[in-house]
Amino acid sequence: MNLNQIQNVFFIGIGGIGMSALARYFKYIGKEVSGYDKTPTILTSELIESGIDIHFEDNINLIPKNYFIENTLVIITPAVPKNHSQWNYFLERNYQVKKRAEVLGIITKDTFCFAVAGTHGKTTTSSILGHILHESGADVTAFIGGIVENYNSNLIGSGKTVTVVEADEFDRSFLHLHPDIACVTSMDADHLDIYGTSDAIKESFTEFADKIEDKNKLFVTTELPLSGVTVGVNEEATYNAFNIRIEDGSYVFDVKTPGGILKDFRFGLPGRHNLMNALMALAMAVSFGTPTASIARALSSFKGIRRRFSYQIRKEDFVYIDDYAHHPTEINAVHQAVRELYPGKKVLAVFQPHLFSRTRDFVDDFAKSLSQFDEVFLMDIYPARELPMEGVTSEWLLSKIDNSKKRIISKEDLIPEMLKNDASIMVTIGAGDIGEMVLDIKNALNEKDI
Repeated sequence: MNLNQIQNVFFIGIGGIGMSALARYFKYIGKEVSGYDKTPTILTSELIESGIDIHFEDNINLIPKNYFIENTLVIITPAVPKNHSQWNYFLERNYQVKKRAEVLGIITKDTFCFAVAGTHGKTTTSSILGHILHESGADVTAFIGGIVENYNSNLIGSGKTVTVVEADEFDRSFLHLHPDIACVTSMDADHLDIYGTSDAIKESFTEFADKIEDKNKLFVTTELPLSGVTVGVNEEATYNAFNIRIEDGSYVFDVKTPGGILKDFRFGLPGRHNLMNALMALAMAVSFGTPTASIARALSSFKGIRRRFSYQIRKEDFVYIDDYAHHPTEINAVHQAVRELYPGKKVLAVFQPHLFSRTRDFVDDFAKSLSQFDEVFLMDIYPARELPMEGVTSEWLLSKIDNSKKRIISKEDLIPEMLKNDASIMVTIGAGDIGEMVLDIKNALNEKDI
């Protein structure tokens, strides 16, 4: 398919974080862009403000009339139900209908592509890498699965020769990509509703890794069963971060590389997992030939990603952090960062589980992760694309949490109960619509502190 011949692009599920990055991209390159989503969100509001027409009803009559022509591309998200009338309308009339991953594959085929894969760390690593390349003057466009604070967007740059993409394992989407340099940050079990077994996930990651024939262009963490350039923090690896210290709230560290020792990088995102993400991005940039000084400047100026350990309130006696974590490993990373930064402080975790299947598959691991906090508020499971499953409830998860200070909380009661709580550190966690409540929570907690 030749994207140059496309005039209109219609998105079904335009409010998704990956879909919206593509929508911004097509609008930037001069296409007419419109779309449908199920519900209005902060992200859809931002897209509408940028001039993109969006409606929230599955009604064929709401599709702009000028889209009923041959050179219209329709892009869908896997979360769209099969009986969606707009989707079926385009399918029945033989329009070009592509999954988001397929379109990314078309875009990356004609560029020098960096692909960032892994069950965890994709968004942060690709954001840091995109920021490094953009700041160094590379002709890059980075498609990000989160809103990067430096740009207030999930699209970095407007280059035509280099792309940075998240290689998403969901629905085996990453197999559509054409990477020249890639990394794999982790291969934990997830998306078992798609894969069935953890072995099937590993096989899919291996198939992705095999797309890189030159293993000097594949970067992996030391514990993964993949051949490539190893990256590690305080361990034997081709790229090793060491002499790590915390100065003024930032990590400062040195890196052993194949070309020698690089000294005194500064990076402000908390948590050892984020230090690892920064190191992975650094290694890929070094292999591309990015100057060390440019890498150092970009790492020190990187502000983070919305909903990734995102400080909402940061005062001497009270801190409120919001994080997108929706897997036990990610919750553990949030806990590690909080404890490292605020030792001895009482921490309240508010968690909204995401998907019935994920809750079912990892219930014991979720319980163990959440038990580490001083107090836990547990919200109902956010279903996303799924129907309820018998016996899979937040009450079931709560019963497994080994913590005397735990309770189920409704959306209506959440803010009043947070206002009553005496924790000096509060963290909201989850990938569901809890993200839409963050601003209201922040405002209420700020008013309490007046």
